[in-house]
Formats: sequence, C-alpha cells, structure tokens
Amino acid sequence: MEDKEKIAIEALKYVENNSIVGLGTGSTANFFIKHLALKTKKEKLNIHVVASSTVSELEANKHGLKLISIDLLEDIDLYVDGADEVTDDLNVLKGRGYDLVKEKLLAQSAKKFIVIADQSKHVSAIGEKYPIPIEVMKNSWRLTKKLLDRIGHGELRKNSAGDAFSISSAGNYILDYQFKEKDIKKLNEEILSTPGVIETGIFYKITNLALMITNGDIRIISL
Repeated sequence: MEDKEKIAIEALKYVENNSIVGLGTGSTANFFIKHLALKTKKEKLNIHVVASSTVSELEANKHGLKLISIDLLEDIDLYVDGADEVTDDLNVLKGRGYDLVKEKLLAQSAKKFIVIADQSKHVSAIGEKYPIPIEVMKNSWRLTKKLLDRIGHGELRKNSAGDAFSISSAGNYILDYQFKEKDIKKLNEEILSTPGVIETGIFYKITNLALMITNGDIRIISL
C-alpha cells in the first residue's frame, strides 16, 4: 500500500458517526474519500459529506457517499485535505489546484481541520518550495497584479496545455507569486488587503492537526 493511501486511512480515526465531513481535492484526498465510503458502509455510519470541488464531488458520488450542498451549511464537523506545504507550527500552503475559496471556506468552518500529506510537503517556512497562489477577480486582474508587484513578483497561471489562463471553479484567475516578506501573518494580511484579491493559498493558523508519512511511518504534528 502506498503512503498516500495509508495516511488517508489513518485520518479515518477522526471521523465520528452522525457528522458532516468535508472532502478535500487531490490524489491523497481521493484515497480518503474511497476509504470513508468503505468505513461508512461497513460500520453503518450516518455520515454526510460536502465537496470542496467538482472532482471530489464526482469521487463522492462514485463511492456512494451522501452529499450535502454547501449552501445548506453553517459549519461542518471535520475537513480532511492534502497540502502543498506544511510547517511545524501548522501553517499550510494550498492552491496548486484551483479551488482556493471553497477549500479555505470548509477548512475554517470545520470544528477540526486535518491535513494529510507525505513528508516531502514538510517545509521550514511557507513559500519555500512553491510560489503562493492568489485567486483574483478576472475582470481586473491587471490592476491587482500591479499592486501585488509592489511587494513581490509573479505571473498569471496558465493551464496545463499552456495555451490559456487557468480559471478557478469560481470563475476567477490565479496568480502565482513569490515574496521577500517572511513574516507569514503579515504577508497573508497584506495580500488579502489588496483590492481584487479573492483569496490566498496561505492557510494561516486554521489547521488543527497534520498527519505526515514517510516510508510508512506516520508522524502527527499538533500544537
């Protein structure tokens, strides 16, 4: 069994009966969705799920989970998702996919937000391995980029084919930026205060637990 699947199974320990579980997006999250469905059927649990993206919604439907629409919710019990970067103080970088807003909305609305990832995602500081994704309004992205250029440098993200710009599930553009500022709290606030910015990939102080795995060995990061 590969590490991604093993760590997804480990996260099932935090699922309780009669709860609403948020489903993340990505290969590790897909393993969690698959095994959550198996656990629900085997133990006859009453679990409802809410998807962070069209991809996770399709996975949930495929495995027979009971989906609930996000517009009916005020909070959720648990959100489990992967990450691009994770620090020892549980700051997280996400957004190399295209669902920043929905993922952060579920993460902040959850009573418990758990990140599942392999050890390669561990960093000493956010932005160490990847640029920071920033979701911006499509019709005014040039103005927003000009403002962000005062504090960093980056470009509009292209799609995988490289022949068009990437568009989020909410219909916005994504900028990928690097910054000299290392104070992650200050940087996050500065980005979010920029007109035209919808959301940033910095998940600052909202993660409750991270389950990290290396060659089958699981490490729990908690504060």
